[in-house]
Amino acid sequence: MMQLSTDNLVKSFKRRRVVDKVSLAVNQGEVVGLLGPNGAGKTTIFYMVVGLIGPEEGSISLGDEDITELPMYKRARKGISYLPQEPSVFRKLTVKENIKAIIEFLELSEEEGEKKLKGLLEELGIAHIADSKAYSLSGGERRRVEIARSLVNSPSFILLDEPFAGIDPIAVADIQGIIVKLKSKGIGVLLTDHNWRETLGICDRAYIIDGGRIIEMGAPEAIMKSKKAREAYLGERFGETTEFRSQNPAARINNTKT
Repeated sequence: MMQLSTDNLVKSFKRRRVVDKVSLAVNQGEVVGLLGPNGAGKTTIFYMVVGLIGPEEGSISLGDEDITELPMYKRARKGISYLPQEPSVFRKLTVKENIKAIIEFLELSEEEGEKKLKGLLEELGIAHIADSKAYSLSGGERRRVEIARSLVNSPSFILLDEPFAGIDPIAVADIQGIIVKLKSKGIGVLLTDHNWRETLGICDRAYIIDGGRIIEMGAPEAIMKSKKAREAYLGERFGETTEFRSQNPAARINNTKT
């Protein structure tokens, strides 16, 4: 089983160290959360892992291979996919045209491309809106299309930056189910989101970051009980016995419209 990991990543902007010796790891078939307040360094870590920016110190590994110096497109070819926080669909294209635009980068025959398109439309539960323009989609529908696009290259790992932002509670539950499905297919998922209950509710493990440093890590239950996590992010009013899992993630997936 492959692992995507970082070792002592460091990054500064304008003499301010925003990521300070961060080491983390996600295995295939695992959902890992990266949580923390605004400005903690979460998105910067994502940018370094996918190759948008380089670290000043530290390294990034995919299995036994050091990929620190690889450009983003080569990391994508090796199975690392990234869904940014900002909307990434082409608004004036249809749903299927949006997905086809990514499929065209693969060396597939027309028949193979159509098969992949159909599979992704069905897998993400968006076949019924395949001919709809992206600008007409709801927040949850748009997020499904974005996830479909990020799955075109059949990744081993996917990084999701704020996947629950800007969508209603029902759509959040649907996206949670999709993430659990990705895990069941052996894909490693690293995600960050300010909806910490929804994030911890599907995570196997989580890291809490504050001031560019990892201050806590562990299973969701341990994170919930951590004084450091409460002081830095969850809040002191958050009690150790607070319930956050409405149901087991494996059960939740059965209720997802995918």
